Amino acid sequence: MAGSEAEATGDAGRPLFVELFLDLVYVFALVSLTKTLAGDVSLTGVARTLVLLFAFALIWSLTTWVSGTSGPERPSVQAHIISVAAASLLMAAAAPGAFGDRGLLFAGAYSFIHLSSIGYSLFHARDPAGPRRARRIAFWDILGSAGWIAGALVEGPARLGIWALAIAVEYTAAVLGWPVPRLGRSKSMEWRLGGERVPERYRQFIVVAFGASILTTGTTFSQHEHTLGRGYALAVVFTIVVLMWRIYIYRAGELLTEAITRSADPALLTRAAAVCHLVMVAGIVGVAVASDLVVARPFGDTPPSWAAVILGGPALFLIGRGLLDYTVFGRISRSRVSGLVLLAGAAPASSLLPPVLVALLAVVVLALIAVANLVATRLHPRTAAPPGLG
Repeated sequence: MAGSEAEATGDAGRPLFVELFLDLVYVFALVSLTKTLAGDVSLTGVARTLVLLFAFALIWSLTTWVSGTSGPERPSVQAHIISVAAASLLMAAAAPGAFGDRGLLFAGAYSFIHLSSIGYSLFHARDPAGPRRARRIAFWDILGSAGWIAGALVEGPARLGIWALAIAVEYTAAVLGWPVPRLGRSKSMEWRLGGERVPERYRQFIVVAFGASILTTGTTFSQHEHTLGRGYALAVVFTIVVLMWRIYIYRAGELLTEAITRSADPALLTRAAAVCHLVMVAGIVGVAVASDLVVARPFGDTPPSWAAVILGGPALFLIGRGLLDYTVFGRISRSRVSGLVLLAGAAPASSLLPPVLVALLAVVVLALIAVANLVATRLHPRTAAPPGLG
């Protein structure tokens, strides 16, 4: 068993096979969202994709927190993770039609995950704060689920508006500690999120996002005629992914666990890191969409919506990476800000360039940041110095 294997090695931060199994479902989920947005690169398409992405991310985070608090090696926890994986698979399959005829399937699967998580926490959680915390979360999850079901019963812009409101309520409740009259709110220390496991799971979620991006790129390339131009485009977009991976891991990505250990409130810092990773994953999804577009049509004019995705994906990633800098080091690297300025400066020229050259501009900016990181670290080695977030 994966759990006994982890216990035997004494590696508390090592992921269990059942957790990696859940991640496989999320590779499919992110690919599904990427393909859906690539087919509708508009403000409405972006808004829809973000709402669904936030829903998937909330499920993934809460499942990680529950398993980290209750002990993922327990058979009951593993059974719960498998049930979440099955329902998440339904959500991912329904995602392309979530704003069409599959809205109720998506909302139903999403609500099932929330309610089953509440049931698990009420009756199987082994930490003393589990049942009381579950009652707080239950209040907000039931409220949010009602919004998702109600949204699925209407059509058009109303569904997007109701679902956006529902996910905003859920995230706001999570940030505030799910406050409920007479029950109070959850304190960060209740979750017992310190240690290596949860930060390692965050890193794995980034790997899942990168994997979805590479899978999308390769699939798109294989579905079109193999030309020299598409080969060049494939190399360019793959280089973007490689540079983003390098920027992520060097050095805040490596030192996240150390920062959480040194923090005065490890659980709070762990939850703050979740926000950083969500923003980065959104940026990686944007890059995956850009890769799909650029590989499919590397030359010709670049519509403004395409330019926004090609340059906006790396920009969103840099915003999340800057937030992670602050979480780990208590400051934001100047290279992140410089990169955002350069990407914004490249935007006006995008209308004059083909998509593949716009992507190449993103490569240049990310390469400069990666080199600056390497030079800065060699000149001034950095250690984790988390801020006081309380």
